[in-house]
Amino acid sequence: IMWRACTRHRLAMASFDLLAVMYTLALCCEFFAPYAPGWKNLEYSYCPPQPLRFDFEHGLHVRGMTRFIDPVTLKKNYVENPDDIIPFGFFVKGQPYALLGLLPAERHFLGIERWDAEDAPPFFMLGADRYGRDILSRIIYGTRISLSVGVVAIVVTFILGIVIGGISGYVGGRTDNLIQRSIEIINAFPQLPLWLALGASMPAEWSPLRTYFAITIVLSLLSWTGLARVVRGKLLSLREEDFAVAARLLGAGHGRVMFRHLLPGFTSHIIVVLTLTVPAMILGETSLSFLGLGLRPPVVSWGVMLQDCMQMEVVANYPWLLFPLFFIVITVLCFNFVGDGMRDAADPYASR
Repeated sequence: IMWRACTRHRLAMASFDLLAVMYTLALCCEFFAPYAPGWKNLEYSYCPPQPLRFDFEHGLHVRGMTRFIDPVTLKKNYVENPDDIIPFGFFVKGQPYALLGLLPAERHFLGIERWDAEDAPPFFMLGADRYGRDILSRIIYGTRISLSVGVVAIVVTFILGIVIGGISGYVGGRTDNLIQRSIEIINAFPQLPLWLALGASMPAEWSPLRTYFAITIVLSLLSWTGLARVVRGKLLSLREEDFAVAARLLGAGHGRVMFRHLLPGFTSHIIVVLTLTVPAMILGETSLSFLGLGLRPPVVSWGVMLQDCMQMEVVANYPWLLFPLFFIVITVLCFNFVGDGMRDAADPYASR
């Protein structure tokens, strides 16, 4: 019944499929990215996107770019050369890499058929940044960091929200009052300035891995309050129900009553809160990294990539630098739609 209710929500299923694709990209980013995230060619700084084309004569290909420098402004300009055909293929050899850091390989999902030729030009399907780095490859590598921050942080949020909210609603009394006042104090702080303060407190000499886990913990410690209040409110209404009283009279412990009998009664609410928290985590990491207080280069995330867009002049001249923003918006919308579908599936009889 729950599966049929979920499949009837077509927008949620489409969003779930799209999220599955994005997490596959994140898991196997070395295979799907044409280049390594640090690869660059300074001769193609701010190269515009080269759209992928197909015709029966040349097959799948892109057109090469001819660069020239304006003698007055010294600005680099690029013009497509219709005679310069760069053939593309699937599962072709490319830069060597280690899949998941373990398995050495050199096959890429998409790339130039003769990438190792001396005259093989670089290609940028979504353009290049100021250092001549491929934006598409960096977006794919950034998917692993940005999406994993939401998943790791949601585990901590789930544990804190369930345990603290469950104790508050089940025990009640002074314990409930103390926990609720603490939640109100945490929620009273403006979220973004608090993130900035905590992000600025991280030492600049920390390694990228250490900074990654620190950002995850910071986002988790500030996002569990919503789930805790949902759990607390539901437990207050359910703890005096007949089935809960019967379980206690039969000798069930408090932990079993709370986690075995009460929490499953409002699974849908927990699912909705968690699915809406994931995009909030992603936006939090993006905001901190964009402002330079979160993840820092050489780590590649969507927020780090958007640091190049802090000047309006750069955005006006090179709008393809905003492509990471498109992926952020799509990810947030997909999580919201999936949350709606899972809520309906968890309560298949709610509409009857």
